[in-house]
Amino acid sequence: MSLLSDFRILLLGLWLGAACFFSFAVPPSVFIVLPSRELAGAVVNRTLTIINYSGLIIGLILLASSYVSWRNVNRVRLWFEQGLLLLLTAACAFGQFVIGARLHNLREQIGRPIDEVAIDDPLRLAFNNLHGYSVTVLSAAMIAAVIAFFLLAGRARNSENL
Repeated sequence: MSLLSDFRILLLGLWLGAACFFSFAVPPSVFIVLPSRELAGAVVNRTLTIINYSGLIIGLILLASSYVSWRNVNRVRLWFEQGLLLLLTAACAFGQFVIGARLHNLREQIGRPIDEVAIDDPLRLAFNNLHGYSVTVLSAAMIAAVIAFFLLAGRARNSENL
C-alpha cells in the first residue's frame, strides 16, 4: 500500500469517526448534561460546523488526490469513488452554507430560545424542518464516506496483491 493510499484512507476514516462520534454521542450527551437546551444547541451547532468544514476540506483533498494514481484503476470504480467523495463534499458544504445559514437566520428571527416558541409557530416549524434536513444531509455524507472508505481500502489491498 502506498503512502498516498494510506493517507487517503486515514483522512476519510478520521472524518467518518468524528462524524459518527458527533452524531451518536455529542447531541444526546450535551442535552442531558448542560443546564439549558439553548446552550446544548449552541455546542451541537459549533461541533457540527467543525464536522462540515472538515468534511468539505477532506473531501476536496481526497477528490484532488484521486487523480494522482488514476492510470492503474478501473475507470468505472474511480468515477464511483469520485462521485461518493463529491457527494460527501457537497453534503458538507450544503449542510454548512445553506442549511446552517438558514438555521442561523431563523434563530436570529426568533430572538429567544426555540423551546419558548409555540410548537405550531411557522418559525418553529421551519426550524424543525431544517433540523431534519440537516440530519438527512449529514447521514448522506456519512453513508457516502463509508462506501468510499471500503472502495479505497479495497483498492489499496488489490494494489498490494499485484
